[in-house]
Amino acid sequence: MRWFSPSALRVWQRNRDVFFALSRSEVPGTFVEPLLVLFAMGLGLGAYVGLINGQQYIEFITPGIIAGYAMYSATFECTYGSFWRLDYQKTYDAIIATPLSIEDVVAGEILWGATRALITTGAVLVIAAAFGLIHTPIALLVLPMGLLSGLMFASIAFTFTSIAPAISSFNYFFTLFVTPMFYFSGVFFPLDAFPETVQKLSWIAPLTPVAGVTRSLVQGELSLSLLWPLVLILGITTVFFCLSLVLMRRRLLK
Repeated sequence: MRWFSPSALRVWQRNRDVFFALSRSEVPGTFVEPLLVLFAMGLGLGAYVGLINGQQYIEFITPGIIAGYAMYSATFECTYGSFWRLDYQKTYDAIIATPLSIEDVVAGEILWGATRALITTGAVLVIAAAFGLIHTPIALLVLPMGLLSGLMFASIAFTFTSIAPAISSFNYFFTLFVTPMFYFSGVFFPLDAFPETVQKLSWIAPLTPVAGVTRSLVQGELSLSLLWPLVLILGITTVFFCLSLVLMRRRLLK
């Protein structure tokens, strides 16, 4: 396995420029969908749900929505977006014909996926603050958390992209992996509301530690208990980042 160089930032820059060029179609989705889910669930379902740990339901799900949509942003970017650049536009082939390496492409793509997660995290945090759902400045630490979780989910997504035979393969990835995480990782309901078996299985899902840390930060709770989920996130990120380097090199050199 080879490593990447600082030139990976050029790949990130290329994706950033495309994002800004298409901002009229890209930016609204960053705000609108999380806003709709937050208020449809928080106010709609929340009208039938009592207080959870002394909070209104909409306050409880706010951190989960932040974590969940950071996941979706990074994952969509490094699955459908990356596969389009890989297989249809042949962007990667063009880039590696320059002094940049395959590893630079992988690192740049994953870094851009993490940036998309950061943008979404910031957008949802601003929306939540505007509606009085954020009560502590410690919640600003959610921003670096969004970047870290974005690196993890981008690495996982890009690993799958490197072995996906067709763009339709992502239907399995989202149906069997991403969507179940969104519902069983403590985003909408406390984990202790599930049967014991489901509680144990939920920790297999990478979104579970992200949602837990995000919820603690939004509530202004800092403790040593956050170290374990952070170590878990870093470990998963490292494994899948290295896997993506190996698998994408193998794919592009076939």
